[in-house]
Amino acid sequence: MVSGRFLNNNDINQLEKVAIIGNQIKQDLFKEINPIGEYVQISGINFKVVGVYADPGGKREESRVFIPLTTAQQIFNAGDKVRSLAYTVKMSDNFDEAVALSMALSESFENDIRTKHTISPDDRSAVRVENTLEEAKRIYTLIATISYVFWFVGIGTIIAGVVGVSNIMLIVVKERTKEIGIRKALGALPSSIIGMILQEAIFITAFAGFLGLFAGVGLLELISPMVDNDFIKSPQVDFKTAIITVTILIIAGVFAGFVPARRAAHIRPIEALRVE
Repeated sequence: MVSGRFLNNNDINQLEKVAIIGNQIKQDLFKEINPIGEYVQISGINFKVVGVYADPGGKREESRVFIPLTTAQQIFNAGDKVRSLAYTVKMSDNFDEAVALSMALSESFENDIRTKHTISPDDRSAVRVENTLEEAKRIYTLIATISYVFWFVGIGTIIAGVVGVSNIMLIVVKERTKEIGIRKALGALPSSIIGMILQEAIFITAFAGFLGLFAGVGLLELISPMVDNDFIKSPQVDFKTAIITVTILIIAGVFAGFVPARRAAHIRPIEALRVE
């Protein structure tokens, strides 16, 4: 609820002509005016606005109006009949769990209604329980596909980065051949030479990676408020994903510097000192 209140038992028992409107309706009808206490017409009948709600689902979800069921039954001559009931369950991270829960609820509802009313077991049209499983399946599939695409692009970018950093380190090793030869002539162990090259490779990779990560997060923060539709709203960077990315970057830095470091460790001092 953004302002006001939601429907209560008194509204239902007293058949009150009150309405809860979505934020989108509020913007369309009242602009900057506070709608609480104002009236809206539904099928030519005035309803008093007592609450405004927002919904993360976006404009489509915020374009609805809620009124007491008993009031609707009386106004539209529905008697004590209810056309339909809608239930929403919390979305699960695992699609199979979502399927199992959705199917179990659908079967439970149908069996309960058939048990409480006189319905022939062979009459499959008396009670209709519609399940949005297929739509949920498409959403899960879309999310999984997007995730795979991003991982593919990300891994490809990291591989390209590893190759680039590795080439840079090979050039560095070549330019510092004489220095490396002097170090080895003074007693430097191959492990210390490898460590020196790996440190530089990790530093370059980590610095560039963190710079890109911070720049990406900053750009996302700027454009996030502008993204607002039924499927994507206020995109954010997941903390777990950021930690995994940093770890992969550090490992990539180690691989990027390994070949140049191994080459540097095998440089013979006498040959290195001859390099001009």
